[in-house]
Amino acid sequence: MRTAWEVPHKHLTPEALHSLAEEFVTRDGTDYGQVEKTLEEKVAALMRQLERGEAAILYDSESQTINIAPRHALR
Repeated sequence: MRTAWEVPHKHLTPEALHSLAEEFVTRDGTDYGQVEKTLEEKVAALMRQLERGEAAILYDSESQTINIAPRHALR
């Protein structure tokens, strides 16, 4: 049974999308390499990935959680 559904980022309000991106980039275990970036830089980079279709927002109905994943990992 499929429990995860893709939510097109354009279906979210700009405020909700920004809040989701902010929450995602501040999660424990999120690694950005050797150079530390500001919160806004991280959010902007994630927004660009969503716009280019490189990342996708996923809603899991079983756990009622939202995640963002690289699109290539979804295949």
